[in-house]
Amino acid sequence: MTDQVTKARTFKALHVPGRPIILFNVWDAGSAKAVAAGGAKALATGSWSVAAAHGFDDGEYMPFDLAIANLERIVTATDLPVTIDLESGYGANPDEVGATIARAVQAGAIGYNIEDSARESGPLREISDQAARLKGARQAADRLGIPAFLNARADVFLVAAADQHESLVAAALERGRAYADAGADGLFVPGLADEALIARVVEGSSLPVNIMASAKTPPAARLAELGVARISHGPGPYRMAMKALEDAARAVLT
Repeated sequence: MTDQVTKARTFKALHVPGRPIILFNVWDAGSAKAVAAGGAKALATGSWSVAAAHGFDDGEYMPFDLAIANLERIVTATDLPVTIDLESGYGANPDEVGATIARAVQAGAIGYNIEDSARESGPLREISDQAARLKGARQAADRLGIPAFLNARADVFLVAAADQHESLVAAALERGRAYADAGADGLFVPGLADEALIARVVEGSSLPVNIMASAKTPPAARLAELGVARISHGPGPYRMAMKALEDAARAVLT
C-alpha cells in the first residue's frame, strides 16, 4: 500500500502545465511492457483499445471483472504507475461508481478516467449528476488511503462537430469547475484539437488539462507551449500496432 501511495503521488506530480506527462496508451500486459521499455514514466489504459483487444465494443460492453483482471496483469507486469480508463464508471449511481473505483484501486491503479458521456441516457450527463458520481469516486479512493488521480473527462467536444467547438468552451469550463469541486484532479477534453481553443481551456481551467493526441492536434511541443499538462493517445497506439500486424501478415500470407 505504501508503494501504491508513492506511485500515486509521483503520478500526480508529473502533471505540470508546460511540461506534460505523455501517456502512450496500453491495452494488456504485453503492450505495457513494450511501452515501459520505450521510456514511459507512467502507463495508462484506453478503454477502446482494451475492449477491442478482448473482442468487445467500447462503451462498457467489456465485463467489468475482465477489465479488472486485465488491470491486475498490467500492474504486475511493470513497476510504473498505472492509471485505468473506467469509461463512465460501470455504475448506475455514485455508490456503484465508488465501488468500481475501490475495485480498481485495490487492483493496483493509482489513477482513473471517468467520462461524462452516458450511453444509456443520452450524449452527456447533467453536470450535477456527473459531479455526484465523481464525488463518489473520490471518496472511494480516499477511504482506501490512496490519493488516486481522478481525471474527469468532459466530452462536450467529442460529441460535437469541430465547427461547434468554439461555442462549447464555456460549457466545458463550467463542467471543469463542477468536477473540480467534486474532487477531480484533472480535466480531460478529448476531441478538442484547435490550438486557440486549447489555449482558452487551459487558461480557464483550475485543473491541469489533458488533451488526446491525434492527427488533428498540435504536436506535443506546441501543446506544452499552450500549457497542457497531460497528453494521452487513446486508441492510436492499438490501431497502429494492429495495422502493422495486419500488414506483416498480408505480406507473408499473400
